[in-house]
Amino acid sequence: MMATFNLTSFMNPGSFILLGIPGLEHFHIWIGIPFFIIYLVALAGNSALLYLISMEHSLHEPMFFFLSMLAATDLILCNTCVPKTFSIFWLGPQEITFPGCLTQMFFLHCSFAMDSATLLAMAFDRYIAICFPLRYNTILTRQVITKIVMGIVSRSFCIIFPCVFLLKRLPFCQTLIIPHTYCEHIGIAQLACADISINIWYGFAVPVMTVTSDLILIGISYTLILRAVFNLPSQDARQKALNTCGSHVCVILIFYIPAIFSVLTHRFGHKIPHSFHILIANLYVAIPPALNPIIYGVKTKQIREKIILLFFLKGTQ
Repeated sequence: MMATFNLTSFMNPGSFILLGIPGLEHFHIWIGIPFFIIYLVALAGNSALLYLISMEHSLHEPMFFFLSMLAATDLILCNTCVPKTFSIFWLGPQEITFPGCLTQMFFLHCSFAMDSATLLAMAFDRYIAICFPLRYNTILTRQVITKIVMGIVSRSFCIIFPCVFLLKRLPFCQTLIIPHTYCEHIGIAQLACADISINIWYGFAVPVMTVTSDLILIGISYTLILRAVFNLPSQDARQKALNTCGSHVCVILIFYIPAIFSVLTHRFGHKIPHSFHILIANLYVAIPPALNPIIYGVKTKQIREKIILLFFLKGTQ
């Protein structure tokens, strides 16, 4: 009876303790202030973007539909991790249940996968718009966009959901303290008292292969776009075509550069303090969702004009 109870508690731990950023506990309160501001910017910016695209019929185009999908995914991403991070920064180490930890881990990694796939879809949209402008509306029909969205959601779900079962099969009989601000796959697996080789291989290979394939396809899309742009007859036409891609390129750089940097520092930066890795991981969760709506609001003419009309000129009438 006692052996059965112990085995059950090892296989299904009641809860974990999230510590925050080890080594920087004395600065948690101060670190939490800019994170709170960034979080508010992300909430306000992405919510405003979703409202604007849904209300303005002139923005009911494939490009802006994919942008609204990116904004919705960013809202899921920041709301999955950042509120719990605040409670750790301002109230100290926090408890999270094992099911809650698995849920947070799933939505965290799934959001990253959906962001990457959405950026690929947006690159494909720009490729069709610039290379086949006369066939744009016949290629990107509502049925095609629906299939793309279903593909993005299905792929993200299918590559991340196995992580839940890979973690549930593990026995946890050691410390249940996670030196992080949120639950992520390998961080949870490292607490298990069993072989986690499958978790390591799956947790590294599948996301890396997925993101790498997205990056390669985005690179191919923009290579074809640039070739088409520089074959345009006039300087004005080339400038206009490049401007339509500028905001998307900025968002791609903001999303992928920190991800690649984080992977490289984890793989080769063994002398880098653990607190630095966790701080970068938290910035990666908070900053892209905050910057994406700002970039599109500043660099996309249609959105910029609608924001001015909606929030500024309407208030003066």
